[in-house]
Amino acid sequence: MSDPRPFTLVPGAAGSPVVLHVPHGSRRIPRQVREGISLDDAALERELDHITDAHTAELAASAAEIAPNAPWRFVNNLSRLVVDPERFPDEREEMLAVGMGAVYTRTTHREPLRPPGADPGPLLEAYFHPYADAMTAAVESRLAAAGRAVIIDVHSYPALPLPYELHGTGPRPPVCLGTDPFHTPPELLAAAEAAFGSRVGHDGIGHDSPFAGTYVPLRHYGTDRRVTALMIEIRRDTYMSEPGGPAGPGFDVLAGALAELVGVLEVG
Repeated sequence: MSDPRPFTLVPGAAGSPVVLHVPHGSRRIPRQVREGISLDDAALERELDHITDAHTAELAASAAEIAPNAPWRFVNNLSRLVVDPERFPDEREEMLAVGMGAVYTRTTHREPLRPPGADPGPLLEAYFHPYADAMTAAVESRLAAAGRAVIIDVHSYPALPLPYELHGTGPRPPVCLGTDPFHTPPELLAAAEAAFGSRVGHDGIGHDSPFAGTYVPLRHYGTDRRVTALMIEIRRDTYMSEPGGPAGPGFDVLAGALAELVGVLEVG
């Protein structure tokens, strides 16, 4: 049974600076939110197959279990079709161009998801802002305990580009590492390249294509160098059947790579 709370902070080791952030792994949509989505049930299930980063919560949990010291985990228990907690909530968000700001109005295939003129305000108030506040508090907690915080953003993406992608014509490596010029220091990027490269091959690692950037709470974004961050985008055909199918043998390989990265960051 899925967790009824909108999000969960799973404690790790008391002194760990690492937070594994899993924002897009759930398919759950509360009933009252479902009523505002235009798709019929079959179309909604197909959309969830495409938009959900399937098995990423389980991947983070598996990595936490085998890491030398457990990282903290912040997991979104709701679908990104409710709100997308990683988007800017204003005009800074480039995905507004395809109807995928903090509250989506279009699907992965650029079809209507919500009725024209739907007010995003209630969803932002009910879900987006509480999530952002809780993630900010989680990072503040790691800063207080360890003097630093390392956010590892755990995502996946399809082997073939979907129509909503703004940068879908670039490389689609098995593992894409998303970086931020302020919050991703070279040593963090190098640690991820080593951990994942040893398992998928160093030629299987790419940077910022097809997805770029990484999540940092707005309170710390661009101002607090004690907060470092990296996005890990795993191509879905390396660990599951697409779209929306079961995990496969590659899952354990990737969990091991993520656990190795966590181990390095714990002492880094």
